[in-house]
Amino acid sequence: MEPASRARGDDSQWNGVEDTIEDPEEVRVIFCALDSFSQYAKTAHLNCTHLRRQAFYALPQAHWQLLAQPPFSYLDMLNRIDDAIESNAELARIIVKFGLRSFGVVDATSNEEVTMPVEWSGIAKYNDLDKARSTIRQFYRDWSAEGAVERDASYGPIYSVLDAEKARRNDGQQMKVLVPGAGLGRLVFDLCRLGYASEGNEISYHQLLASSYILNSSETAGQHTIFPWIHSFSNHQSREKQFKSYKIPDVHPQATLAATQGIGSMQMCAADFLCLYGDESHKDSYDAVAAVFFLDTAPNLIRYLEVIRSCLKPGGLLINVGPLLWHWENHVPGHHGYDGDGDYDENNSLGIADPGSFELTDDEVVALVERMGFIVEKRETGLRAPYVQDAESMLQMVYKASHWVARKPEIGSEVRPRV
Repeated sequence: MEPASRARGDDSQWNGVEDTIEDPEEVRVIFCALDSFSQYAKTAHLNCTHLRRQAFYALPQAHWQLLAQPPFSYLDMLNRIDDAIESNAELARIIVKFGLRSFGVVDATSNEEVTMPVEWSGIAKYNDLDKARSTIRQFYRDWSAEGAVERDASYGPIYSVLDAEKARRNDGQQMKVLVPGAGLGRLVFDLCRLGYASEGNEISYHQLLASSYILNSSETAGQHTIFPWIHSFSNHQSREKQFKSYKIPDVHPQATLAATQGIGSMQMCAADFLCLYGDESHKDSYDAVAAVFFLDTAPNLIRYLEVIRSCLKPGGLLINVGPLLWHWENHVPGHHGYDGDGDYDENNSLGIADPGSFELTDDEVVALVERMGFIVEKRETGLRAPYVQDAESMLQMVYKASHWVARKPEIGSEVRPRV
């Protein structure tokens, strides 16, 4: 993907996913993502209301007639769910519209309803459909005013460490910050707004297509209304809480940057983190790596740390905030014919698909970071970090995140990695 800076006011695009279109497998993955957004409404109506109506009318007649009346008004409630789904679907459809425009498939200025090309229609699998739904919900976290509580918890420690490092250096040089697993791009955007040269990396095309739309093509703040809690019917204190809606984006990205003095730059790369940033062209390139809810996505954390160590400048910082929900714990990657004998061939890396995986505790992660040659300068545990959490739900799931800062030794330092 070709990096692009929106902060410098050029005409390039944040996403650039169209640059991968020559790879047939990448094309399939991209159109699976687009098709899953296209199918959001149909899937949500089926799972949230259609099946419930069937189950409702399967009740004894006296029972469903009771529930159809106030104060329950169950059927009216399902109609409201359908309306809320359509509000979410407006956002999903416009992501499809501007995604297809990136590939020249449709004219985004057209007012006609956008449909997927016939050859790509209906190809999305269950996992794709689930990602589309979760991406729409994630707009609450990254791009609503109410989501600031979650952003402050997860991104706030990053800003504090970077501000302190900028003051310590006091050299007037713009710090270059890499954000792997950038998601919907809010951290990258805010770092740019605060004057850093920020670069996001993301492997999920659901996230890339959605962030591209909100950053490049949204027209005003509060343009869309989302209902993130309607997909689940459990643990709501009242129906009104289930139907709580949020305006997104809370700020218009382009207008905000245009009105802000001293902004930095931002760019985005769509690629496997290990494959892209482990090469020589990225060696000693970044002043900091901001890893937010990222390190536990690694099947092999050592590979992540090797790449981060390589791409950081001497004296650069690895700033971590997040839990340890190891993404591969119950989905052990295949071994691709590798039996564990012989040396690892870094020239033929499959990136995150490389064979093998393991899980560590938080204490063990910090010990590994030190074994890899980093100097751990700060460590906090138990940071309250909700993630797309309905604050009024009867069920509260909040991470007690780990926050630590590790520095790559300066040239000439006696600290040496043992891995």
